[in-house]
Amino acid sequence: MKMKRWIATGLVALVAAFGVGCGKKDESAVLTVGASPIPHEEILKFVQPELEKQGVELKIQAFQDYVLPNKSVEEGQIDANFFQHIPWMEATNKEKGYHLVKVAGVHIEPMGAYSNKIKDISELKNGATVALPNATSEITRVLLLLDQNNLIKLDNREGDKTLKNIKENPKNLQFKLLEAATLPRMLDQVDFAVINTNYALQAKLNPLKDALFIEGKDSPYVNVLAVKKGNENDPRVQKLVKVLTSQKVKDFILKKYNGSVVPAF
Repeated sequence: MKMKRWIATGLVALVAAFGVGCGKKDESAVLTVGASPIPHEEILKFVQPELEKQGVELKIQAFQDYVLPNKSVEEGQIDANFFQHIPWMEATNKEKGYHLVKVAGVHIEPMGAYSNKIKDISELKNGATVALPNATSEITRVLLLLDQNNLIKLDNREGDKTLKNIKENPKNLQFKLLEAATLPRMLDQVDFAVINTNYALQAKLNPLKDALFIEGKDSPYVNVLAVKKGNENDPRVQKLVKVLTSQKVKDFILKKYNGSVVPAF
């Protein structure tokens, strides 16, 4: 009887061990990251195989807006997100009372002006209609870009800006503030629109060839991998940080996006 009991116990232990090794992956090794489809999701898909080798299953949840990715991290529905720059994250934290923090800067997406009606900014007529992203944290960025290209003159270039900070508007430009994701679809209805690179790429626009003008590569608006405060040192997150800021990823970004997306590490 003792021998049978010993054999039975051993079989149970063996089955349990086999189940752990060959069954469903340990949920602690799964990392879910929210991302915009282009280029963020593409970059994450590129690093999936390397993370898999390191024992982390990377699950990517694509978002088409700039609101839900942060809400999902704050509420613990996903582990991290990769879609935003620091000014947007800080503005969201302040507005919503969130606790998101940067764990790595990955790339810059230079914002540019696009048009279906003119080929050069010198063709812009007085009273032209210009579409801009309506997000509070983007207005400063856009107005600084317009100021830099001499389309408006701001009262100064320090701090946050709104349309009220426009001191001079020599062409009497008429501004429409719209949801960022809709801007590419508005190009037939306005004289030009200032569009985030990820949405430009989704609309098959080439920032280097199609933009009337574009931010320089020294833009401070670095896109970051973000988590909820307290999760910065999660081993899964740190493994993702390491591969996201590797030479292989830098080479991938430079080759795939040809300068329209610029590594920031």
